[in-house]
Amino acid sequence: MRIKNILIIALIMIWAGGAVFAQKKARNNKGTALTDRQFWLQQMDKMVRPVLYNLAEDSLRISMPKVTSVHIDNRDHRIKVQYVEVLGRVLSGIAPWLQLEGGSVEEVALRKQYREWAIKGLKNALDSNARDFMDFDIGGQQLVDASYIALALVRAPWLWENLDKKNQELMMQSIVTTRRFKPVFSNWLLFSAMNEAFLARFGYNWDPMRVDYALQQMEQWYTGDGMYTDGTSFAFDYYNSYVIHPYLAMLANIIGTKTNSYKDMFEKVKKRNERYAIIQERLINADGTYPATGRSIIYRGAAFHHLADMAWRKALPKQLSPAQVRCALTAVIRKTLESPSTYKNGWLTIGLYGDQPNLGDFYNNQGSPYIASNIFLPLGLPASDPFWANPAEKWSAQKIWSGENFENDHSASLK
Repeated sequence: MRIKNILIIALIMIWAGGAVFAQKKARNNKGTALTDRQFWLQQMDKMVRPVLYNLAEDSLRISMPKVTSVHIDNRDHRIKVQYVEVLGRVLSGIAPWLQLEGGSVEEVALRKQYREWAIKGLKNALDSNARDFMDFDIGGQQLVDASYIALALVRAPWLWENLDKKNQELMMQSIVTTRRFKPVFSNWLLFSAMNEAFLARFGYNWDPMRVDYALQQMEQWYTGDGMYTDGTSFAFDYYNSYVIHPYLAMLANIIGTKTNSYKDMFEKVKKRNERYAIIQERLINADGTYPATGRSIIYRGAAFHHLADMAWRKALPKQLSPAQVRCALTAVIRKTLESPSTYKNGWLTIGLYGDQPNLGDFYNNQGSPYIASNIFLPLGLPASDPFWANPAEKWSAQKIWSGENFENDHSASLK
């Protein structure tokens, strides 16, 4: 017991001083710039470590701050749901990396640690006797966050396969529980559909009607040039990236193996994915900034969830090279995480460039900004992939604003 306590104290001291991976790199390569992949791993580790370490130790409820937006609608309720929220958002972003095998000695060791924490954390979340047990039936927000857990599990089947049968059953039941919540008539329809896709992927009974309703309605909401309305009206925000395109792409991958009914629709989805990826890459300014418009802007790098997802799935259109996308996303990561007030006591603050409370929305709690981890999806590609291995390239904004001759851009209907 004494040895175990010493180890726990040592881990806490390491965490408080910064990410293990980052510290090792600083010592071993003093004066040597990190590669892009090393930098991404460093930033991912810094962001995610407090969540999964504490959940694995059954201490998330003790350690996680109870912070909410200054515009919050129901503070007590939003705090109650923040634990499922942070779990789903963190796992959905690092799932492809957890699924990957191989890499440097340091990366393999880091992944091994995170895999252990993820499995232990999931078991604690499903154990009704654990402090960190998570209810999935507190309110409608948990339909959203259960879907991010579902998304993580289909992105990383390793997680599912390494849960024992008892916990697989508990997870399935937890996700099914959220069927009782009526989705908002918006991108929320996709959350219901993703939960059903998870069930379909792992051999459970699933409801084709919930999937069909979401797909057919999104088709009605397609407005042109690769973009969908979020509900009945269009908003110039990042929900096409936060949710709509990544979810439609995964639904196409899973449901497309179950039925041919959506073959034509999924072909259009693919082309729209590509067009919106082009738009997303052009939104990234030469310094890594981007238009701070629309709600949920505190999700930071998740504004480029779609572009990162396309890179991870090796689905980028021919107009975008993997290396230019890597460099553009690296710039976004640097810019959105560089402010000294990005973290407070190791936890993400509510803001886009540091701690900016007024940017929060009525539904934001401490778990909300962790959807930013979805910018790290390309870590699921091996270091040998062109995304990481090819030399650095300028992205569109850098080329244009440095005076290079550059191809013009044209809209596409794709209806």
